[in-house]
Amino acid sequence: MSHTANPYLDEDLVALAEHARRFATARIAPGFQERDQTRVLDRDIMRAMGEMGFIAPELPEAFGGQGMGCLAAGVIHEEIARADLSISYINLLASLNGKILSTYGEPEVVQPWLQKLTAGETIIAIALTEPRGGSDAGNLRLKVERDGDSYILNGEKTSISAADQAGAAVVFGRTGTPESAAHGVTALFVPLDTPGITTNRFDCHGQRAIGRGSIFFENVRIPVNHRLGDENKGFVQVMQGFDFSRALIGLQVLAVAKVALEETWEYAAQRDAFGKPLTAFQGVSHPLADHETQVEAARLLCLQALWLNDRKLPHSAEAAMCKWWAPKLAYDVVHQCLLTHGHGGYDRGLMEQRLRDVLGFQIGDGTAQIMKTIIARTRAGRQAVPA
Repeated sequence: MSHTANPYLDEDLVALAEHARRFATARIAPGFQERDQTRVLDRDIMRAMGEMGFIAPELPEAFGGQGMGCLAAGVIHEEIARADLSISYINLLASLNGKILSTYGEPEVVQPWLQKLTAGETIIAIALTEPRGGSDAGNLRLKVERDGDSYILNGEKTSISAADQAGAAVVFGRTGTPESAAHGVTALFVPLDTPGITTNRFDCHGQRAIGRGSIFFENVRIPVNHRLGDENKGFVQVMQGFDFSRALIGLQVLAVAKVALEETWEYAAQRDAFGKPLTAFQGVSHPLADHETQVEAARLLCLQALWLNDRKLPHSAEAAMCKWWAPKLAYDVVHQCLLTHGHGGYDRGLMEQRLRDVLGFQIGDGTAQIMKTIIARTRAGRQAVPA
C-alpha cells in the first residue's frame, strides 16, 4: 500500500512496512489459493513470521515482543493481509490476545505462552461467541464455578477462529447470576489440551486456512491463577482491548481491497474494448476512482485509531468506525473489481477468494449495528443510547 506523505507513519514505520511486504510477497502470496483449498495453515510461515519479529511487535520485550507500538503492528498486519487474509489472522489474534494476557494475566502463567506466541510456535484463540448469543456478548451461558483453587467450566463456544488449531484460548464465562449480564462475566486463560476440552471445525465460506469451529467444555478444571482480571469483571475490563483489534481488522480488509484495486486498474488499462482501453470509459474508471478515494480515507481512519492508542488517548468511537465501515467497503470494492474483470473474475481465483475472505468480517468480531451503537453512545452518552 502507498505510505507516501502519511501523517501517521514516520520513516521507520515505512521501512518496516516495506520489509514486511517483501517477506509477504516472497513467502506468503504464492500459497494463497492452495491454503484456501486444503484448509491447512502453514506453520513454517508462522515460525518465519516469529523469527522476523512480525507477530505482536507491540508487546514488551519481556513478553517476546519488540516494544514497537500499535502502529508498527498495523503496518505489518496490512502487508501480511495483502498477501493472504487468513495468514494475517495470526497477527490479529496474537495482538488482541497478547494485549489481554500481558495486561491482565499472572506473569508466571502467561509469559511462557506469550514467548511461544510471538515466536510463531502457537496460536491463542479468543472464545467469546456462544450458540445462542453472538452480538449479545454479555449474555453468556458457559458456566464457570469456583471449586477451591480452581474454576470448573461447562458449556460451548462457537464460531471461534482457529478453534481446532490454537494451543490455548482466552475464554469468557459466567461466574455471576444471569441477571448480572456483562457484570457477571469472568475471563480465563485456558490451554486447550486440558482434559474435558474438545473442538470441531466448520466448512466456512472464506478464511478457510485459519478456519472457525466450536470449543466444548465438560467439567474442565482451570487454576484460579489463570483468571484474567477480576472475577465478574472480565467482560468490562478485558473487552477494552478490542478497540485495538477493530482498527487492525480495518487495515486487514482494506489491504485486500487495495491490492484488488491495483490489479484491476492494471487490467482495465491494458484491456481494449471498442478500440480504447477500458479505463477510457467512465462507467469503468469512475467506480474504481470512487472506491480508491474511500479506501484511502478509511485507511487513514484506521491509522488514526492506532495512533491514538499508542498515545493512550480515547479511540473507542474511531475503532468502531473502522470495524463497521472497512469490512463493508472492502467487500464492495472487491465485488466491483471482480465485475470489472468480467468472466475471468467470476472464475475461482484470486478475486473471488478475496471476496469470500473479507465477507466474514461483516459478521464476526462485532456487527455493524453493534459498532454504530458504540459510536452513538460515545457521542450522545450511554444513558441516551441504552441497551
